[in-house]
Amino acid sequence: MRRSDLVQTPSKGSTPRTTQIVFGERQHLLRVLDSLETTAVPQVRLNQERRVIEELIHERTRELNHINSSWDEKVGLVLNADSKSEMLDKLEREAPESDYYLLRLISEHPKVSSKTLARLAKHPYAAIRENVARHPNADPTTLAWLAKDRSQPLWYLVAFNPNTPSVLRRKLQDRLRKLGQSTSSK
Repeated sequence: MRRSDLVQTPSKGSTPRTTQIVFGERQHLLRVLDSLETTAVPQVRLNQERRVIEELIHERTRELNHINSSWDEKVGLVLNADSKSEMLDKLEREAPESDYYLLRLISEHPKVSSKTLARLAKHPYAAIRENVARHPNADPTTLAWLAKDRSQPLWYLVAFNPNTPSVLRRKLQDRLRKLGQSTSSK
């Protein structure tokens, strides 16, 4: 990957380090460690590089736990298909707003309640709101609220959610048809 492929921000340090970012870094470091373990390098170099990479991995784990204590255990609970909606609700209420990764996983879980989804619909991370807009447990009130958001094309996802009130669904699908017609006439 070239540096130019990365999202550039106007000033360094202005992007918050959410769990989404820190977890991604840790996963990458684990892959680098795996690669190192299968590479033929002198033992001294292997030990030195392994120690440095493991230190970086542990630092990322500490950072995740600083954002939300026992982070890996909480993610494991959410990834369990047998998790109960009450537990997902509790994890969502206790999670800091910057725990984008955990909250995104909760917003995707098949057993998440409509009450939890209604709170997640107000989260600043677009991927979480998009998950709520397409979730089959989202209630009509939450979907109607999301359809009003002009900053994101959430109305498109709401238009195809079966829980969207039929009047609103028709209105949104008409909007989609009009957009398609205006695009094809250009």
